[in-house]
Amino acid sequence: MLATLAQAPLKDPALVYEPKYDGIRAIVEVEPRGNVRLWSRNGNDKARQFPAIVAALREIGNGLGIPATLDGEIVALDSAGRPAGFQRLQGRIHLTGESDVERQDRAQPTALIVFDLLRAGTEDLCRLPLTVRRERLEKLLKRKVDATGVLRLSEQVRGDARALEARARSEGWEGLIAKDASSTYQAGRRSPAWRKIKLVHEQEFVIGGWTEPRQTRSYFGALLLGVYDGKDLVYVGHTGTGFDQNELARVWSLLQQRRTDSSPFSTGFKTNEPAHWARPDLVAQIKFTEWTADGKLRHPVYLGLRDDKSPRDVIREEAPAVRAKGRRESKEREPVSTSGPTPARTRAPRSASAVSAVIGQLQALEDARRDGTIELPNGDRVGVTNLSKLFWPDLGLTKGDLLRYYVEVSPYLLPAVADRPLVMKRFPNGVAGKAFYQQRSRAEKPPAGVRVEQLPEGLDPIGEPDSLRFIGGSLTTLVYMTQLAAISQDPWFSRVQTPQDADWVAIDLDPSDDAPFSRVVDVARWVRDELASMKVPSVPKTSGSSGLHIYIPLPSHTSYESGMLFCQIVATLVASRHPKEATVERMVARRPRGTVYVDFLQNILGKTLATAYSARASSYAGVSTPLRWAEVDEGIDPRDFTIRTAPRRFREVGDLWAPLRESKPANLEAVFKKYSR
Repeated sequence: MLATLAQAPLKDPALVYEPKYDGIRAIVEVEPRGNVRLWSRNGNDKARQFPAIVAALREIGNGLGIPATLDGEIVALDSAGRPAGFQRLQGRIHLTGESDVERQDRAQPTALIVFDLLRAGTEDLCRLPLTVRRERLEKLLKRKVDATGVLRLSEQVRGDARALEARARSEGWEGLIAKDASSTYQAGRRSPAWRKIKLVHEQEFVIGGWTEPRQTRSYFGALLLGVYDGKDLVYVGHTGTGFDQNELARVWSLLQQRRTDSSPFSTGFKTNEPAHWARPDLVAQIKFTEWTADGKLRHPVYLGLRDDKSPRDVIREEAPAVRAKGRRESKEREPVSTSGPTPARTRAPRSASAVSAVIGQLQALEDARRDGTIELPNGDRVGVTNLSKLFWPDLGLTKGDLLRYYVEVSPYLLPAVADRPLVMKRFPNGVAGKAFYQQRSRAEKPPAGVRVEQLPEGLDPIGEPDSLRFIGGSLTTLVYMTQLAAISQDPWFSRVQTPQDADWVAIDLDPSDDAPFSRVVDVARWVRDELASMKVPSVPKTSGSSGLHIYIPLPSHTSYESGMLFCQIVATLVASRHPKEATVERMVARRPRGTVYVDFLQNILGKTLATAYSARASSYAGVSTPLRWAEVDEGIDPRDFTIRTAPRRFREVGDLWAPLRESKPANLEAVFKKYSR
């Protein structure tokens, strides 16, 4: 699992923080018989290159009793035993001779810093939350690792990394890793659930000139920056980022007033575009990631001009000596267990009284025909408007009715959408008006508590840069989206931490106009029977409109493609055995009259179905309602479940959708093997 380079807060109860090590990432397989495998990210076996680490792993393997798969980082150690930079590992990477490797192992000690447990015995732990995996790791390796040995546990703190960041800056670390405490392990993929926090430096620099702009850029391309070393202005780099058009014009005007014919820098240097020189009396504030080995700025960004510091006082604020890119292992601080409760942002309201209080606020505003702000149980506040607007004119149901419904059923709905990207279909003028889809958050800053996330580049089907999607799981997000007139809640089948891994798949039974609902029920039973013959669990629900949905839980790390192939097998079997009642024909015009379309094509990354407990924009204000299979066998009428009637049912029968999250997943391997013959 790989981390993304993205901003993360240094204080967040939902995150855990670790040092970012500068070494070789390694997946480790340890067996009780002493067998050890050490794999790099690209699949190369590194065991021969690090004999001391292998010997230490073999020793603890004999005491584990079960095979284990670990994730960690191989790091070089400096003379004080601290993790050092990657350059210290360069000397051994291409060594093949045993004597050469042993000699290098003595000359340059290394350590394996372990931070995750992926498998224990035959149990795959990847689908468990990070907090649980960390707790299991610490228990497994208890008294087998230490803070100064060849095998170490990564330091980890929860909720507040400010002290860790202060140490990182003082000791010259490369950065920190912020991890979502509830995240599963997304093997081989770069996930926003893990974020690299590069340590950013900031100081003043003297502007000694500029370069010409490229293409459509106005005014100038980049500022040429320097610091004073005695009487010499030493060139340290250039920056062309951080400007808006107004600032470009302002700085350009100031540069023109200071234009000179000769360079103020003490030595010459090459630039990508033609350079022009300025009298060195402008001072700019610049942020950057680090100093390079040759004394230049890496990734500098312009922040603004300073008028409170004399240019002659601008010097390099960090000593030019090479920094150690490791950390000091603290004997006073033991690794912190991060096991704990689920982050608050994914919890439903804790009590009926809390729900009732919110419903009361909504009712009071609607009765008074006023807009206003409601306060939620966690302290978040959301503005609501037009509560008396009719969303279902024929039924007399208002926007306020929809909001109150969602608040009432939120204890059941929120777990179903937690951590899942959402797609909105907005009905600003109710179900009779024009609707439109909205894939992303358009507000620059939605209310506090509304969760938005940017998916990794190339994964978001809408393909827009910097697109932020709403992520389900909090009452704040649910209320805000409903306030925007999103009638249904339509989540992805995967979570934002593992966007390419489908947690479940669905078969959507869509009747033709002349097919009675009783035929939909018949087809649902046949789908259920096919799944039962494969020993595959399933959970049915009404669509909230005219059909039924059948959901199947999947194993960890199942791709959308595999899930859809499985559904295609089931749908094809049903349609071939019952051709007068069921079809897999996509074209409506080609479907036999009176048939039910067994749709397996909803299982594509980014496509959605209304979740269980979701309201629908159907004529009868239907609710997508989880069912027992016994109810399907007896026969049902989906019109019995509306935003008026469904809450009472949910209180009486409980959460019938929970088995989808708790059941043993389908064995796709066995199914594919059987039907590939």
